[in-house]
Amino acid sequence: MFYHIEGTVSQLGGGVAVIDCGGVGFELNVSLNTLSRLKPGEKAKLLVCESVKEDAFDLYGFAEPGEKRFFQLLISLSGVGPKAALSILSASTPEQLAVAIMAGDEKALTVAPGIGKKIAQRVIYELRDKISKEAGSLSVPLQRGASAAPSGTDKLSDAAAALAVLGYSTAEVNAALRGVDGAALDTEGIIKAALKNMMK
Repeated sequence: MFYHIEGTVSQLGGGVAVIDCGGVGFELNVSLNTLSRLKPGEKAKLLVCESVKEDAFDLYGFAEPGEKRFFQLLISLSGVGPKAALSILSASTPEQLAVAIMAGDEKALTVAPGIGKKIAQRVIYELRDKISKEAGSLSVPLQRGASAAPSGTDKLSDAAAALAVLGYSTAEVNAALRGVDGAALDTEGIIKAALKNMMK
């Protein structure tokens, strides 16, 4: 089983990246977001998911853990295959997708080619529950005064859930959200502020 593939980018195009590892070229299906980070002739390291069928063995590559995690969540849903999952991940970053799911924003999903309203509704309905369960153990650190603004608290909780499904630990999420004003920002703004805190 492959976990990651590291080597030189030899070819790009058509939703595919070919990574040369010691003379062996691995063809990986990638999202447009991952594709945009790669350049021919440069070194790259992509996380990998495999899809094994009777007549095919396909590899899917991801530039970041959050994208791989969402791919795995998406293909676990009935009616959502790898092609549809990559389409969704090409239209939204993992952070944007997490926000859309937590906010119940169908339009943010249906902008992806081949994704209709029914699939968007299924993704939101099923993944919102999964995200909430995964983040259930998080204790969200509220800024002083946030307890008086339930909407700010809800947004912090949604942001914590989104960050958890992106692969960040409870400690990392709590540290990143400390001091973020949930009342002044929307959920996406909170997530961006938290990610910025993680980079300091």
